[in-house]
Amino acid sequence: MSKAPFIIVPELTAIAVAYRQAGFIADLVLPRVPVNTKEFKYQKYALGDAFTVPETAVGRKGTPNQVEFGSTEVTDSVVDQALDAPVPNDDIEQWESARANGLAGSANPLYRATTGVQQLVQTRREKRAADLVFNAASYGAANKRALAGTDQWSDFVNSKPQDDIANALDSMVMRPNIAVFGRAAWSVISRHPKLCAAIYKNGTNAGTINRQQFAELFELEEVLVGDAWFNTAKKGQPATVTRLWGKKAAFLHRNMQADTDFGITFGMTAQFGGRVAGTIEDPDVGMRGGKRVRSGESVKELITADDLGFLFDTVVP
Repeated sequence: MSKAPFIIVPELTAIAVAYRQAGFIADLVLPRVPVNTKEFKYQKYALGDAFTVPETAVGRKGTPNQVEFGSTEVTDSVVDQALDAPVPNDDIEQWESARANGLAGSANPLYRATTGVQQLVQTRREKRAADLVFNAASYGAANKRALAGTDQWSDFVNSKPQDDIANALDSMVMRPNIAVFGRAAWSVISRHPKLCAAIYKNGTNAGTINRQQFAELFELEEVLVGDAWFNTAKKGQPATVTRLWGKKAAFLHRNMQADTDFGITFGMTAQFGGRVAGTIEDPDVGMRGGKRVRSGESVKELITADDLGFLFDTVVP
């Protein structure tokens, strides 16, 4: 019987599972929920049903009115997201020899490759989440606004971000409890004189507000700022890095208890199984062959209730 070409290695899987990079917010914006199969179903609820006021009075011999909470069952499937990194046997043997002789050296090359692969896999996930959450098509028709000219929050004299945000939040059927900013947008709004004046209330309009102060001002649970970068240059060209989360701001209702069966939330990430990592023998790596380290996960980012978010586009130039 032939051996499976991809051998899952527990030590490498442990590294993949534990991997975290500072500045990533996708898991907080679109929380992961487990699914039992790669193809799954999730619910999209008709929000109007939750806000109707049916007659509840019942006569002495009458029957109570029946209600049904309408939802649309949607079928989807997770997508395998993985990358390979070649590691020559020469590198592995030299590391093992150094370790056997008690010589301090670099990390196990297989471990190092696993970390590098996971960094790229999670960077791609962050980009998928940013592209979805900061896409105007992910929001209801009345739940988005593109700012321009003196309305952009970088105009400290004419713009009114407090009014813009308060009006947007009050217009929604379920009030957002988190805010999501790209770094460029947050760096500007956190210095806005009118917000400083509203928060500090001491006659000054200069300074910087922090995330907690912003959250308290707008009755939010959390303010998330996307700091991650990615390289847009083609392979072989000099690096050109840009922020994954652009010059936008989103206000979302996030329900951490929601899953694919029940619970209303703006979005989530369906996940089948956990992250995995392992090796594949590859005779074409170097002169003496080697191993390809493979690591990945099976996930799908979803918008499950587009009425539960509000997007401000181009908040800064």
